[in-house]
Order: sequence, then structure tokens, then C-alpha cells
Amino acid sequence: MNPTDPEHPRTPDPDTDPGTTIAALDLGSNSFHMIVARFAGNRLMVLDRLKDMVRLAAGLDANNRLSPQVVERALASLERMGQRVRGLPEGSVRVVGTNTLRKARNGLAFVERASAVLGHEVEIISGREEARLIYLGVSHSLEDNQERRLVVDIGGGSTEVILGRQFQPQTMDSLYMGCVGMSTEFFPGGRITAAAMKAAELAARQELAPIVARYRSHGWDSAIGASGTILAIQDVAAAQGWGSESITADALKRLQARLIDAGQVDRLALPGLPSQRAPVFSGGVAILAAIFKSLGIKQMHTASGALREGLLWDLLGRQHQSDIREQTVADLSARYHVDLDQALAVRGTALRLLTAVAPAWQLTDPDLAQLLRWAAQLHEIGMDIAYSQYHKHGSYLLQNLDMPGFSRTEQQKLALLVRSHRRKPPRAVLAETALEKPDELIRLALLLRCAVVMHRAREQAEVPPLIEIRAEPGALHLEFNQNWLRHHPLTRLDLAEEARFWSDFGIKLSFADSETTRGTAALG
Repeated sequence: MNPTDPEHPRTPDPDTDPGTTIAALDLGSNSFHMIVARFAGNRLMVLDRLKDMVRLAAGLDANNRLSPQVVERALASLERMGQRVRGLPEGSVRVVGTNTLRKARNGLAFVERASAVLGHEVEIISGREEARLIYLGVSHSLEDNQERRLVVDIGGGSTEVILGRQFQPQTMDSLYMGCVGMSTEFFPGGRITAAAMKAAELAARQELAPIVARYRSHGWDSAIGASGTILAIQDVAAAQGWGSESITADALKRLQARLIDAGQVDRLALPGLPSQRAPVFSGGVAILAAIFKSLGIKQMHTASGALREGLLWDLLGRQHQSDIREQTVADLSARYHVDLDQALAVRGTALRLLTAVAPAWQLTDPDLAQLLRWAAQLHEIGMDIAYSQYHKHGSYLLQNLDMPGFSRTEQQKLALLVRSHRRKPPRAVLAETALEKPDELIRLALLLRCAVVMHRAREQAEVPPLIEIRAEPGALHLEFNQNWLRHHPLTRLDLAEEARFWSDFGIKLSFADSETTRGTAALG
């Protein structure tokens, strides 16, 4: 394997590398969590953990905008955490935002500032991707057996429910309820009453109703709870003598009664309950009680792993050529009957064009080659719906499908590239996109379009005989072997149209046949 081949980048070998330090940050609705670990000997050794109760969800106003106060509080927390990870190399840190940042109308503005503070990109992930990562973290913290597991994670803004076996999630749902929102709505001012507890539990059961039959029909061998709320419930139950190794339905009933007897959050005297969690504890208890009743759970064990550990294992997969995103792209290609021969031909030409222009166009980031590779492989995905406007169909699919391993930003970039690969480029969408560095996306779109044009005849065996590719900041020149363009008038016409299109973006595209026959380079 050629280590400089853009289709086969070199990745660390876990059997030969002395140790790879990686880190994950989970920007949750209630707390920010960071974990730093080293991968060596096929296991993760934790080096550092940090946690900050930021209460991001509590900072959302009626218009779903993060207040300036909570933004500054969050950035101050990330400034502290950033000190620990800022020196780690690019690609060794993953930072994700969850429910609150999904909801926040100014979430992208916050993400931009947070990325600058940390020195690493912050991604916003979907609820189902959050569920997948949670299951990955939980499954790696448990004994590897053949049991079907029901995994539950109650966060500040959402609750994830997953069925899976070993390391593979099979059914996943992310529900719009969390301990912060539930506590704010049903226990305002920290007041806890029997009526409020009943109303909160019923609201949670209503949210659970659409998934109950599906989960019960599949069944499970063991129920596992993860993350702060459920771990706190187990700690309190153990301190009260209601069970030391698991949470039972009876323990939850007793805990609800104890909360109602206290009547007020500031009067809670529960050993095992951290004071910082007390304000959102009642809402979390109501949600878990509803889950127990709706799904008929009698006993739930807990796991130490959760989203942040899942992020670490997913990051290791990316580093060691086991990237779930590659499987997602392959699955989508098969599901939507993509002409793989054509897709791979376009992909190869696009990547070789990128290799040639990358230094001049500042497109040397390996993530950009990866993005172009996926876009090329999926550029015809919309044909399975209809040929007419298939680039728009494909863009819609990639924008809205559940794509394991992909962040929302990655899906948006893929969708924009596929939308832009034919017809007149959507100038307003590309040029005015809220994505960081839109110029990179514009240039990738040009390379993808050129590759598509060169393979329009769908003759995969014929590699366009480019003998020279010259790139300048605002220009691209393609030179073909003698007479190739003359014998391919449709390609010449297509390239002429491309030149007119791209002049709107300030990019000069030129092309010509070589005056003499020369040995052809393999497109760079």
C-alpha cells in the first residue's frame, strides 16, 4: 500500500504503536465531561477525567437561544478543559454537542467560539448518533457476552434507549425528554409534590409510548443504565439500603416517596446525591420510573461507560481503519442501488485531481480527501428515487438520513457536494453557507464536477488522459493528451459550460489538448 495514496491513508497500528493518547469531550445539556486516555495493548488506560456542571439546557430562553451568561460559563469551562487537550494532535480529540446544541438557534455560533477555545473542532451529533455512541461506550465497559441488552441513558435534554448485542446496537431511539427539562417544567423552584411527580411520570410515559411495543416485542436479557442521573439513583438507593448492585422498581418507588416527603430540593438529605445534581434529580427519577413501568423493567444494572467512552472507541476505530462512516457509505450505496463501477471511477478521478491541486488550493487536510471520496461514491444516490433532479433527491437524503458515525456538519457538507455535482452550481447555497471555510467546499465541488464530466460516457475502463494539471489560487488548467478532447466533443462542451459557471465564483477553469503526444500521468 502506498502511504501517500489518498484512497488508503496510513493509520496507526495498535500492535506496533507504543501508545496513542486520545481524548473525548461530551458537551451535554447538564454537564461537560472530558476523558483523556491512552490506547496500548488493545485496551484504554484512563489518564485524566474532568467534569463541569455547566447546565447548558437551563440557559435556553423561550426562543431556544442560549443566554449570554450560560455561553460565557460554558466557554470558561472549555477554556479550562482546553488546557489539557490543546497540545494533542489533530485527529486525536473528538468534541461533540448533544441535545441542547441541537436545539439552540445560536448553537452554530457557540460551536465556532468553542472550537476556537479548545483548539479542536466541536461537532453537533444527532440523537440517534448519540445513542449509537452511548451503546458503544456501555458495551465496552461490560463483559463481552451474547446477551441482548437494553441500554438506557437519561441526559439533561434527551433520553436514549438502545437494544443491542455485544458491540452492535440494533434498535435505537433518542427521546425529547431529559432531567433538566423535566425538572424545570414539573418541579419549578425546586418544589416537589405528589401531583407534580405523577404528572412528570405520565408525561415521560407519553413520550415513551411510540416505542414501547417495538422494544417489548424484541425483548432483552438484561437492562443497563448509564450516565449521571441513573448512576446517582443507584448511589442513593445503595446508601439507603435499597440494593447495592442494581436499581429495582421497589427502590424507585421508595425514592419517589422520599422526594415527595422532602417537598423541596433544598431540603433533600439523601446520602449519595451530589449537591450539584439535586436541582435536576426529581425530573430524572420521574423519567426512570416511567421507563420501568412502560417497559416492565424489574431490575436495572449500571455501567461506567457512556457517551464519552463511546467517543474514544469510535475515534480509535477511525484511527485504525475501522471507521463506522466507511460502512455507512457502503451500506447507503447498496441500499440505494448506486452504480458502484461508475461511482468508483468518479471517485478515483476526483481524488487524483485533489492530490494535484491540494498544495496550491490549501486542501491538504486529510478530512477533505475523505469528504470528497464519500461525496463521489454517493453522488448518484438520488437516482434510486428519480433521474429527474436526482442531485436534489440525493442531497435531501444525505441531509436527513440517519448516518451512523457522521456529525450533522459532515452530513450537511456531503449533502451540499452532492447537490452541487451537476446542473448549475447553487451559488447562493455554496457561497453563503454557514459552514466554516466555505471556499474549501466550493473547490471540492469543482473537482467533483470535473470528475463527473470526464466520466459522463460511463466507460469506466477509460481513464481520461490528463497529462498536466496546473492550479493557482483562482485558476485550474487541465491539459489532455493530443486530440482526446477533439474525439470527445461532449466532454469539451461540458467543460466549456463548467468554465462559464465557475467564473461566477472567481475561478478560471481552462482546458486544452496537448500540442504533442506525451506519456500520460495518472491524473497526478
